[in-house]
Amino acid sequence: MDRKMARFTDKTALITGGASGIGKAAALRIASEGGNVVIGDIQQEAGEAAVKEITDAGGKASFVSLNVTDEDQWNAAVKHTVDTFGGLNILVNNAGIGDTLPIEETPLADWDKVIAVTQTSAFLGMKAASAELQKTGNGSVVNISSMYGIVGGLGGPSYAAAKGAVRILTKNTALGWAKKGVRANSVHPGYINTPILGETDRQYLIDTTPMGRLGEPEEIANVIAFLASDESSFMTGSEVVADGGYTAG
Repeated sequence: MDRKMARFTDKTALITGGASGIGKAAALRIASEGGNVVIGDIQQEAGEAAVKEITDAGGKASFVSLNVTDEDQWNAAVKHTVDTFGGLNILVNNAGIGDTLPIEETPLADWDKVIAVTQTSAFLGMKAASAELQKTGNGSVVNISSMYGIVGGLGGPSYAAAKGAVRILTKNTALGWAKKGVRANSVHPGYINTPILGETDRQYLIDTTPMGRLGEPEEIANVIAFLASDESSFMTGSEVVADGGYTAG
């Protein structure tokens, strides 16, 4: 196995929303490169299926039920990770949900839910994992934001607000942990072929992307794996955009 394919040997990653989409692709990628992976998700059946896919391929993985808006469940997920694999080196805050209504039609309850799942979850995750990440002296946090955490665009106000907050929270945490052995960076995907797109007109999304196609989860997983690995050792507080050119215009 060459160095690239062994980037995560003896390292353990906890990935939220790891049962599907970008989270699952990241879990498969990190496991394929020798890492231990814990998939945290509310989708137990899909999460356990993802674990089986990893273990059937010779990797090491475990599932933990995790509602990312619940602090106690976060603490339990970190404990599960440490008890199962002996430590925690990488945290990928990927879980999130979107909204579509304009601001004047958005109920407060909808706003609160999106903020909790998409924004507060990253705060809770980094808080819960902080001690274990710092113990390693070489920890990495990868927070999944969005190109709409940088520029305005489609979608409702809570999604944009939450993703923008994740971007700045990542930078704030990166500075706070810069001398504590933990890096924190954010990833800003464009339109990716995942279930979160829902009933959106995909042809419109394709037409408005300069590269003329949707991104695939595996392409974002490549970016996550780079930021999680030692290959990005001098990067912290960075934002990496993978949007097919959307924000270049």
